[in-house]
Amino acid sequence: MSKKFKRVSKFFRIGVEGATTDGRMIERSWLEQMAAAYSPSTYGARINLEHFKGIDPNGLFKAYGDVIALKTEEIEIGGKKKLALLAQVKPTDELIALNEKAQKVYTSMEVQPDFAKTGKAYLVGLAVTDSPASLGTEMLEFSAKNGALKSRKLHADNLFSAAEEVVFEFEEIEEEPGLLDKVKALFSKRAETDEARFGDVYAAVEEIAQHQADLADKVATIGTPSALPSAFTELKAAHDKLTADFAALVAKLNATPDGKQRPVATGGNGDARTDC
Repeated sequence: MSKKFKRVSKFFRIGVEGATTDGRMIERSWLEQMAAAYSPSTYGARINLEHFKGIDPNGLFKAYGDVIALKTEEIEIGGKKKLALLAQVKPTDELIALNEKAQKVYTSMEVQPDFAKTGKAYLVGLAVTDSPASLGTEMLEFSAKNGALKSRKLHADNLFSAAEEVVFEFEEIEEEPGLLDKVKALFSKRAETDEARFGDVYAAVEEIAQHQADLADKVATIGTPSALPSAFTELKAAHDKLTADFAALVAKLNATPDGKQRPVATGGNGDARTDC
């Protein structure tokens, strides 16, 4: 099986408590809440240019990657300790190319202070920009007063943070092959004998069965849907799909003849004779 790799960045700073925009302050608790709750499966923050969310995937204002993880870290600025929010992103080739040309080397985050009526802050977007922090803050505050930024926000109550300078450091990480990749790899082998070929089939069935058992255990331990609705729904859907795929594979195997079929006899005039 060929190895798969994905390019991700190392963690870099995207925001600091106290940075102002729209006349508001970035609160320390917001950064802590965003780091604790962020999950791409809950809501994935996409990377864009200058907070523009384009609709043309081939245009300039398309998505340039995704935020895949957040964490906080204590830093010192001007002799004072502050809490910073750090992000890890999965970039597109276009974002990497921009960075290599020293373009869009600052980031500004879009924060929703009351995400999905939870009363907690969440990162809903990340922009790359050429405006440094001080200039970026002035531009954002000015735009906020005249309403120029309203159309760029996902929600009217969201705010854009001052731009933080960033040094993207990308690295390649080997991806763990998924169940489908494993099964495809097993079936793609060109076995020389029926025994080896059916051995691959049985190995694939065992892989699916084990994965199904693991999912069943997770569904059983997660509790009732009201406790963790999103996680339960996700696992339940994956479990149901795997169950259906497994049943289809078993049906296909049951319909497959065992061993090699005897070749059709040749010669003669086609009459079948028996000794009585």
